[in-house]
Amino acid sequence: MTPPLAGLLVADFSRVLAGPLATMHLADLGATVVKVERPDVGDETRAWGLPFTEHASAYFECVNRSKYGMALDLADDADRALAQRLAARADVLVENHRPGSLARYGLDADTVRAANPGVVYCSISGFGQGAGADRPGYDFLVQAVGGLMSITGAADGPPTKVGVALVDVLTGKDAVIGILAALQRRAVTGVGEHVQVDLLSSLLGGLVNQAASYLTTGVAPGRMGNRHPSIAPYETLRCADGELAVACGNDGQFARLVAVLGVPELADDPCYATNAARVGHRDELVGALEAALATASAADWEQRLGGAGVAAGLVGDIGSALALAERLGLEPTLDIGERHPAQVRNPVRFAGTAPLVATPPPTLGEHTAWLRDLLERDAPIPPR
Repeated sequence: MTPPLAGLLVADFSRVLAGPLATMHLADLGATVVKVERPDVGDETRAWGLPFTEHASAYFECVNRSKYGMALDLADDADRALAQRLAARADVLVENHRPGSLARYGLDADTVRAANPGVVYCSISGFGQGAGADRPGYDFLVQAVGGLMSITGAADGPPTKVGVALVDVLTGKDAVIGILAALQRRAVTGVGEHVQVDLLSSLLGGLVNQAASYLTTGVAPGRMGNRHPSIAPYETLRCADGELAVACGNDGQFARLVAVLGVPELADDPCYATNAARVGHRDELVGALEAALATASAADWEQRLGGAGVAAGLVGDIGSALALAERLGLEPTLDIGERHPAQVRNPVRFAGTAPLVATPPPTLGEHTAWLRDLLERDAPIPPR
């Protein structure tokens, strides 16, 4: 069956992570993506290592597969005209330049949409297109000023960033949501849209219950380590040889947990009988649970609790996570070509559509001459 976005042309004027991740997701869904980079330098992440593959940094490669690559100097008249020609033909254009800076090249939203009314033009910024337009938008900075660091880390430790550029990832996925919604409306009206997403708003949207807690109480949540502010037990607990992640989302699961641990009376104790009571007596509860867990290994408890339908698992690393996904038949990785490391696949699947064959990320300017010829002749650009 034809991929969902087959036939769509995406002009990718983005760099680093949020934009390239969004356009790679569109490529994974069947769109033809043309990535435009600066000659000689390219996307900054090409140099963001260690580690490096034989071709570029692993960072660059993980968000740029299945794209064509063009190297264009927007200050050069001929290259700028070519970029404008690409924008005029695109169904989608994604950019994350400083707000307003593309106007000097005739590639801003108003100019592109005037020439191409059906285009879905997506702008990604750090702090929006208004008063925050001049603020640099780096994931780490937004994690700091956006409150994510304030709720991450041990209660008695310093504010801590998340171990991946999570804000960029959230923003990239929000961009895809906005683009797909705009494409659906275009299918009805024939008119495109200017989709705008920014890192700060995506982070605030991703704070969900923590933001709701502040808006409800007026008190900013703090750091709780691995504990959940509203559920107990929902944290890591010490066993005889290490820690076990335990997640009890309701009273029935808690009853099964304490039954397996050999302390079923805790389920009837007024201090622990309901989730609200357990949250209110969390420290005492954890002490009682860890006393029981200390009699066996974490792996033993994982097996016994899992057999009883209690959500529990060992604290692993990325390697063990990929191995688990393999054992579960989730096929977490895909090949993108010889001499390229495997990559994590797009998490979206369609039961009636075979997955696309992924292709390697482009070398800098790899397809420039060929694409220049196609664009100048107004010839179709075939799928990657």
